[in-house]
Amino acid sequence: MAIDLSHPAEVRELAGRTRAFIREQVLPVEDEHDGNITAAGGEKLRVELQSAARDAGVFAPHAPIEYGGHGLGMSDRAPVFEEAGYSLFGPTALNIAAPDEGNVHMLAHIADPEQKQQFLEPLARGQVRSAFAMTEPAPGAGSDPSALTTRATRAEGGWRISGHKWFITGADGAGFFIIMARTSGEPGERGGATMFLAPADSPGLRVGRHIDTVDKSMIGGHCEVFFEDLLVPESAVLGEVDRGFDYAQVRLGPARMTHVMRWLGAARRGHDVAVTHVAQRRGFGSRLGDLGMVQQMIADNEIDIAATRALLTRACWELDRGEPAANATSIAKTYAAEAIFRIVDRSTQMCGGLGVAADLPLARLAREVRPFRIYDGPSEVHRWAIAKRAVSAAKRAQRDAE
Repeated sequence: MAIDLSHPAEVRELAGRTRAFIREQVLPVEDEHDGNITAAGGEKLRVELQSAARDAGVFAPHAPIEYGGHGLGMSDRAPVFEEAGYSLFGPTALNIAAPDEGNVHMLAHIADPEQKQQFLEPLARGQVRSAFAMTEPAPGAGSDPSALTTRATRAEGGWRISGHKWFITGADGAGFFIIMARTSGEPGERGGATMFLAPADSPGLRVGRHIDTVDKSMIGGHCEVFFEDLLVPESAVLGEVDRGFDYAQVRLGPARMTHVMRWLGAARRGHDVAVTHVAQRRGFGSRLGDLGMVQQMIADNEIDIAATRALLTRACWELDRGEPAANATSIAKTYAAEAIFRIVDRSTQMCGGLGVAADLPLARLAREVRPFRIYDGPSEVHRWAIAKRAVSAAKRAQRDAE
């Protein structure tokens, strides 16, 4: 059977327009402010860049067409998101930054018509931002979501939520929150979680301090959030009660892959900067790019870029077919998070002193891509899950053979 890895003409055209938009209108702003989105203007900058993206016809490639987007599936998002990620500010400009992009995807699949009107449409159109509140301080939910401690109990008129979250990306300035809370069972037990929607100005919802992390390109920071007897109506339940962990998979698998797309774009920029440098810089009697050790780093970067794209293609193909793709997304995410860091690290090394200076973007790219080995599941957790599935498959095969 023939395998066609090409994208439709309209997707290639959109990727080309995105490429031009990022280089002409977004990269100069990122470079001026060293990739720090707060210093560059924060919310004001977001509105300006998104307006420019609309004018360029590249806004919201992932969002449903009825909400002003292009309605691209997972596979067709890859080249467009990669071009957007070439700038650290590019995802914000196209309204495809985390967590909003993943929240648009999940709301489009799970929200009821009223919830789509109240929450999805303004988010997809860039009128508001959002946050996804799941991670908690120890001993609560982190890499192990079953440790969820935030509790929602039935109350007159709806549900009352109490809990403490942290590392909630985009919380400062978000228009609404998707809250993961336990509605049955105890921490450590599988199941029993429910997702709730709550406007940010709801009484009992409080955004606390910004947790100062190495990355500076995500608008709204990574914050502590407190739910102090937050009362939400029954209509705030997203999907069905006690199915929150099931719904999380609707979001997390695709969101991991769109992270790969965006950060691959950033890594590719680092590689391009380094190759341009070594093609010109002379030392030891020749151009650096003609030296064997430098050529090995260039080749290894090219291999990591190609391998990341290949694993991403496979995972997105499975997702577009409606498959869970748990193993494929874990493999792609783990490889990509480490490969992307290697690409930027090698690129830094090739540029010597300039590689760690603000004259080039490499130092800030290294700062931004390092957390990806932790965000959306640490590499170690994904490796454990991959190995667990492999062992389970071997046990099933052995039983079938007996």
